[in-house]
Amino acid sequence: MQKNPFFLDSLVTNMLRLRAICPFSWRAFQFRPFTCEPLIIQMNKCTDEEKIFDLIERNKAMLSERQVGCAFNILWQLQQQKTSVLKNVEYVRDHPQFRTLYNLTANKFKLMNDDTLVKVLYITQQFDVNVLSVFSSCLANQHLYFSPLMGKIADIVHKNLETIQDLRSLSVLMVNISSLISRYFQEQLVNKIELLFDTTDSSEVDIARRTVQFLQNVKYSYPPLLERCNKIFLSNANHLDLDSISEILSLYQFLQFHNFEFVTMAKKRLIEMIPLFDHTASFVKLFVALGPIAGPKEKKRLKSTMLLMSEELTSQQALAVLGAMEEMESRNSHLIKKIASVLHKHLDTYKPIELLKITQALNFLHFQSKELFVKLRELLLSYLKISVIPSEISILVRAVSMIPSPHLDEVGISRIEAVLPQCDLNDLNGFATSVLRWIHYGHLHLDIITGKQLKLLQKLDHYGHQRLQQSNNLDLLWEELKSFKGEWLPESLLEETIITIQRLMEEINYKNVAGIASFISRTNYLSTLLLDRIASVVIQQIEKIHPFVILAIIFPFSILNYDPPQRDEFFATCMRHLNSNLGVLDPLMLVFLGFSFATLEYFPEDLLKAIFNIKFLARLDSQLEILPSSLNTRAQFRLMELNRAVCLECPEFQIPWFHDRFCQQYNKDIGSMNGAQQQIYKMLAEVLGGINCVKASVLTPYYYTIDFECILDKRKKPLPYGNHNITWGQLPEMHWKSNTQIVGSRLPPGAERIALEFLDSKAFCKNIPHIKGKSAMKKRHLEILGYHVIQIPHFEWNSMALSTKDARMDYLRERIFREGCHLK
Repeated sequence: MQKNPFFLDSLVTNMLRLRAICPFSWRAFQFRPFTCEPLIIQMNKCTDEEKIFDLIERNKAMLSERQVGCAFNILWQLQQQKTSVLKNVEYVRDHPQFRTLYNLTANKFKLMNDDTLVKVLYITQQFDVNVLSVFSSCLANQHLYFSPLMGKIADIVHKNLETIQDLRSLSVLMVNISSLISRYFQEQLVNKIELLFDTTDSSEVDIARRTVQFLQNVKYSYPPLLERCNKIFLSNANHLDLDSISEILSLYQFLQFHNFEFVTMAKKRLIEMIPLFDHTASFVKLFVALGPIAGPKEKKRLKSTMLLMSEELTSQQALAVLGAMEEMESRNSHLIKKIASVLHKHLDTYKPIELLKITQALNFLHFQSKELFVKLRELLLSYLKISVIPSEISILVRAVSMIPSPHLDEVGISRIEAVLPQCDLNDLNGFATSVLRWIHYGHLHLDIITGKQLKLLQKLDHYGHQRLQQSNNLDLLWEELKSFKGEWLPESLLEETIITIQRLMEEINYKNVAGIASFISRTNYLSTLLLDRIASVVIQQIEKIHPFVILAIIFPFSILNYDPPQRDEFFATCMRHLNSNLGVLDPLMLVFLGFSFATLEYFPEDLLKAIFNIKFLARLDSQLEILPSSLNTRAQFRLMELNRAVCLECPEFQIPWFHDRFCQQYNKDIGSMNGAQQQIYKMLAEVLGGINCVKASVLTPYYYTIDFECILDKRKKPLPYGNHNITWGQLPEMHWKSNTQIVGSRLPPGAERIALEFLDSKAFCKNIPHIKGKSAMKKRHLEILGYHVIQIPHFEWNSMALSTKDARMDYLRERIFREGCHLK
């Protein structure tokens, strides 16, 4: 059966065009006389389609919009009564008078109300499933995402979701109605499209792309569906053009979906495209897509070409290039200056959110221009005076706080105070972060903190506590918390936030468990109730949890150094779930997983074998090339720390230590001491009997740095070092070699090395003096290396009990001489 999509497209397009031309004649049908009633009565008496079509043929010159709508309705009622569905669909669709009905619908469109129009479209899409999706796209093209008609379309999709089998049409509809649907409907659509991926041909790139677009629109990073779509993109890699690759990378970035294979493929394809684009618009798109993942050679080439094109950039192109340069961590001052010049020229055309992006990027790139920032400030304040939307006011205030002279005047502060009762936690956090910046700026530059700033901060605290106390839905609360940054929550609301989550913790399930775990990781707050609940949910619902999120779940246990009651079952459950996916998980994720488990003294052999092999390390090297420098460095450190942990705690695995060169590169700047460490160093010299009996900033085998080291003989007498010439700021002496016998064989019989570590607040949980994972692991490893480890917590050293020098000297003697030199 031949369909006529061109006819359908033109139908809905003409209908919309008529609506646009005659917006005030929509309801004209309400005033028409009732002379049409006899014909409608005749239609209602028809018992088969042929009689309806006969009436249409005889009366087509005078049919009203009501009669057209009635004809469609009767046809659909008759269709539903049939048993041979396919036969009747074809019969109706192919009938000449059905085409007449289409034409009449277009002609009468301006007189139809929304209900009649949507019913007609719904009925026609039963005979040709593409119609409703085409109509929704026409509305979308006119940016009518929130129109009543789009709402009607969403309702039709919702009521008929079970019967829809056309994956392409559904993917179009999902994108177009995404602004209007509930969370429950979102989940229904995701489940439906997953089912259609299983049962129909889902190999088309456009279907996959629209599916990912839908997930972005509803802000739902759903790994199973993203992974399915990603496989489609990879299998069609050779057919992906610049637009497709650019869009997919952007969608992945928003959804925080990281796939090494896709990025590697995209990088290769985009590099091949560099010589093909000399048009500004296309090259900007290439620059934005390739720049953040390119190697040094390609980045230099991109920047050189962009410098030549910079004068031709439009306002939006300049904004896109600036964002890419921020991601690239670019320090090309000439190009930054050129882009800033274009931005300055178009500054008054940008929306508030775009002004915030400009401010953030210029700050990150260390660009300075008094003239530009003065104009930027003027624009932000002018927007602030007229804005009434809380989220927009929050954006504007954040931007003002990032530019020189960040203070707000009375008008600005009054705008904030006016919207506080309407703000969610995310908006309140934006305001609080800005106020804290003003206070910090005033303290540094003006040596003043105004009472108005402190009063505003108190109001923010009040509304924040109120918002938390009124929260009764964990998922809604998580939406407000997930993007939290800054100091406000940790300083003012953290305990109240944890209490609220604990109150709602029965709502933690397989859908939100990774998000809640991720939030706890950022707080450094040890709530055993929440961590126990997370472990319990994972054990019970592991089959519904995607392997991609296991790292986020393990992370708080690792950071906070906490073993749940079901420790062994919890870890084993997670690893069983991971084992079948070790070959497809990103190399970076595996490294972080291995390190997180290692801090908890858990070393799954399958995971370690997957990481410590030549093939994996080659893949990791390739991935490191496309990571931002900060993440690249962190990844290399985690691999080194995992390598060290395995060598020290699991020598039976026979995994070699291969990080000497890396550690030497990153241990050049150690040796400086803070005030507390200098104080302890001087006292240790007195306690131990001389400066030659204590060493500072000692580098151990496997490159741990310890604050202080001393050696006691078998009678607990300090032994002097033969060579003591540490110069602060230089690389300290490493008097043992890596990969040698790790127990101190060079010591006299019965002697013992003592490692003294000063632990600041970062080594402990936020709420209780419980030592965190990395500090606990370091203590274990130093003990394996032969040290007796003495940790000096900051809260003990700075306590009232140790407020005098004598008290502190006694404390050190107690810890060194009486706590124990474990005699061999």
